[in-house]
Amino acid sequence: MTDQAKKVAFLLANDFEDSEMRNPYEAITKNGHAAVIISLEKGAELTGEHGTISYTSHLSADEANAADYDAVVIPGGKSPSHLLENEHLIAFVRQMDTDGKTIAAICHGPQLLVKAGLLDGRNLTAYPGLHQQINDSGGRFIDNAVVVDENLVTSRTPEDEPHFIEETIKKLGVAAY
Repeated sequence: MTDQAKKVAFLLANDFEDSEMRNPYEAITKNGHAAVIISLEKGAELTGEHGTISYTSHLSADEANAADYDAVVIPGGKSPSHLLENEHLIAFVRQMDTDGKTIAAICHGPQLLVKAGLLDGRNLTAYPGLHQQINDSGGRFIDNAVVVDENLVTSRTPEDEPHFIEETIKKLGVAAY
């Protein structure tokens, strides 16, 4: 890792959208950053919704400290719904926001932002089915491929990944993907 390299947390559980994990993870590591997978249990084998890919978690939620990371990525699929009730992960996301660090969430990933109470007055996008939940939580749902609001980077679906990855990499301060 170089001096400019960043440490990026990936919050992950089973049933993640395969490409929404794989593509950002590969882009971030290809750009020289360290990627750390945080889940409910350390060493858990996590499989995507389509069963085409799996990852092993590096840390459990209660071992992770937001101060150790420059950014967090929250892939979508059903993974975020498995993480919603973990107080350590919600506190992690809140602390990342308090510190102004990049939070990149795609598809159903913004569910963790809703649960953490971070949306008041914020512009974001997500899987279209979350439109009402976002608005009810004080956010403004914008139906764009990617929405950047201060430290938040959000996208809707796998089709938006190129835009999501590009904006996330920009936030990390290196060449675009």
